[in-house]
Amino acid sequence: PPHSLPRRLGVEIGKVQVYQEDNRETRVQIQESVRGKDVFVIQTVSKDVNTTIMEMLITVYACRTSCARSITGVLPYFPYSKQCKMRKRGSIVTKLIASMMCKAGLTHLITMDLHQKEIQGFFTIPVDNLRASPFLLQYIQEEIPDYRNAVIVAKSPASAKRAQSFAERLRLGIAVIHGEAQDAESDMVDGRHSPPTIKTSGAIHPSMEIPLLIPKEKPPITVVGDVGGRIAIIVDDIIDDVGSFVAAAETLKERGAYKVFVMATHGILSSDAPRFIEESAIDEVRAITRGIGIEPATS
Repeated sequence: PPHSLPRRLGVEIGKVQVYQEDNRETRVQIQESVRGKDVFVIQTVSKDVNTTIMEMLITVYACRTSCARSITGVLPYFPYSKQCKMRKRGSIVTKLIASMMCKAGLTHLITMDLHQKEIQGFFTIPVDNLRASPFLLQYIQEEIPDYRNAVIVAKSPASAKRAQSFAERLRLGIAVIHGEAQDAESDMVDGRHSPPTIKTSGAIHPSMEIPLLIPKEKPPITVVGDVGGRIAIIVDDIIDDVGSFVAAAETLKERGAYKVFVMATHGILSSDAPRFIEESAIDEVRAITRGIGIEPATS
């Protein structure tokens, strides 16, 4: 917990008052001098993530206007980190949050396992992206009996690189879950049929034509790799929308895995995620950072 850090470092926690007014505006009062000092602002994500962001921004700005020498933000989980790529007609919200933090006066950021390491490029200040994998590797080796009979699993091809890193360090095999549950309407909803699927004479040049578009279609779920009679360990960076983890666990059990563990850095576990995990084929979940309103996740 953040309040244990000053005790471990041998310093006193700074005096600051943060509260919400009746109209939900965030007010911050720094109650001691920070002039010329190195300030560390520790902020963990709460259920109201937007309030969390405003608390941090206002606190950093208050320290900046109070002439702090440096202001280091410590955010184990960086909010909005999953919105770091352009999706459909959306926006790259992570870049917006990074710009706001820099503008508020942050001079250094310490975080852990960014959803994409390229997020560091959104900042104009130094970023320390710490790794949680040593703790998870130690847990696997010390707390999972017969882990030598395990296989590291990527629940999608996008997670294969992370799974490969774990497998190489533990000297274990790897499996990748490929495909998705078939849904006849999914292609139409997310625009995979755009642009038009017909050939038309190109307006750019008379000899050029728009090529025929082949709609994107994922095959049914398959598991690449042998998990029969093995312990399946799914590794990822964030556990929040647990539907994909639950589906992966069911697939792995169907393929013969006799235990399914989930290892991740950030146990966000919002909404009814803990209940879904309890009712699933997952045997245990282990996360490093604390989830919303719960202790570090185990089930």
